[in-house]
Amino acid sequence: MAALAALLPILVILVLMIGLRWSAAAAGTVGLALAVAYAVFGYGTATHAVPGPAGAAGGALAEAAFVAATILWIVFPALCIYELQLGSGAFEVLKRALGRLSSDRRIAALLVAWFFGLFMEGAAGFGTPVALAAPILVGLGFSPVRAVTLVLIGHAAGVSFGAVGTPVLPQVAVTGLSGQDIAAATGLLHGVLGAILLAFVVRLAAPASGAAAGAAGRGGAGRGGAGWGWAGLAAACFLLPFLALSLFVGPELPTLGGALVGGALFVAALRLAGRRAGPAEGRWEGAALLRASMPYAVLLALVLATRLVGPLREALLGLDWRWSLHGAFGGSVAPFYHPGTMLMLGFLLGGLAQGRRPGELGRAAALGARRLPLVAAALVAMLALSRIMVHAGMIAALAETAAGTLGPAWPLLAPAVGILGTFVTGSATASNILLTDFQQATAAALGLPVLHLVAAQGFGAAVGNIVCPHNVIAGGATVGLGGREGEVLRRTAPACAAYGAAGGILVFLLAL
Repeated sequence: MAALAALLPILVILVLMIGLRWSAAAAGTVGLALAVAYAVFGYGTATHAVPGPAGAAGGALAEAAFVAATILWIVFPALCIYELQLGSGAFEVLKRALGRLSSDRRIAALLVAWFFGLFMEGAAGFGTPVALAAPILVGLGFSPVRAVTLVLIGHAAGVSFGAVGTPVLPQVAVTGLSGQDIAAATGLLHGVLGAILLAFVVRLAAPASGAAAGAAGRGGAGRGGAGWGWAGLAAACFLLPFLALSLFVGPELPTLGGALVGGALFVAALRLAGRRAGPAEGRWEGAALLRASMPYAVLLALVLATRLVGPLREALLGLDWRWSLHGAFGGSVAPFYHPGTMLMLGFLLGGLAQGRRPGELGRAAALGARRLPLVAAALVAMLALSRIMVHAGMIAALAETAAGTLGPAWPLLAPAVGILGTFVTGSATASNILLTDFQQATAAALGLPVLHLVAAQGFGAAVGNIVCPHNVIAGGATVGLGGREGEVLRRTAPACAAYGAAGGILVFLLAL
């Protein structure tokens, strides 16, 4: 009964969001109310040092608000960059450049659904890859259903470190593990298995006719087809720098840096294979692309400098804001080391480097700010639910039941928990907020390595984006999908199942 009571808030969120199509903020608020009721009347509080239920609820809400603020400091400047790029026409420059590189469908899918989708995931996250990349694919000749399907699958490998590492922040806050350790363990899973997703992208992008498909499958370097050779090159171009950055730098750059480096290498290979533009066009294209990418170039330089230059890194980490309440609740943040600060500088300095006026930057910031209230409400609701369930012992009850039911085989299903969390909440970050405690407690109950199960949660949360209804609906709205979301889910579900199952097997082997 204890486990069922602990599970009830999550089940209610599932019903409200999937069955009744409530928003994450509204469903999370109802789940939070149930969790508070069970915490007070069913469990009491697990933090006995807290003076009464009111103090416990207040402490959990304070933790939720603090973590939400640290995440919103990433979301806000990311939205500012998005609005600036959209308003300035930078995205159109990127679209034209991608369209000129090749007329082959498979190469177009590799460039847009893989590299561009991963790049936007690393730079902004929060649904922007599907919203931006799907229309580009439609413009290049793909049907709306296929376009949304390709981007959903193609960008998933980078979601664990999307929006400059945002999904890892709540995992660091909850577990006490370092961002570097979590990034290395999670990046290893995607680095080993990511080519599975690209295989689905290439198959789904194949032309419908047998003759065209045969031409595309021969792997020629000319305009006749991309083939599996180009797909293998695309996988290596992204996954190798992605893996290196996750192992040696941290969670902020694997997706963004891997997409930038990998995309540049892949484009260079395409040009060497005979798709070279004329001298005048090449000069114009290079200058326009450089200007369009300035915010991301500034961001990349700042993150690399602050993560790899030892003295600078230590100096920025030295200013650490901490707080505590009742000796049981608390949090900390290093504001000048925070990814949000890097994003804001990328927005301001990159925008000025593009030649944007202060008024243009202000308008982009205002447009970004308009989108924050609903994001903030959903974050606080889900975070508060998570912290209440932890401090009331509800997560521990779920972990104990899971440990007793599956025992050492739990790692096989650990990624599925993350997938479910993203399917329900619409966000890998929210999934990690809601379920990292559960994964950690289950690992402790079973005597398994906590790091591997936390990585499995981050991996699964990324995979869940492939079938997340919110992403399907939001992406479909940008290409006029109109009621055909079920067709997308039928195409994405096999990729989600295959990638999630492969992740479970790898986590099981690593946890032995």
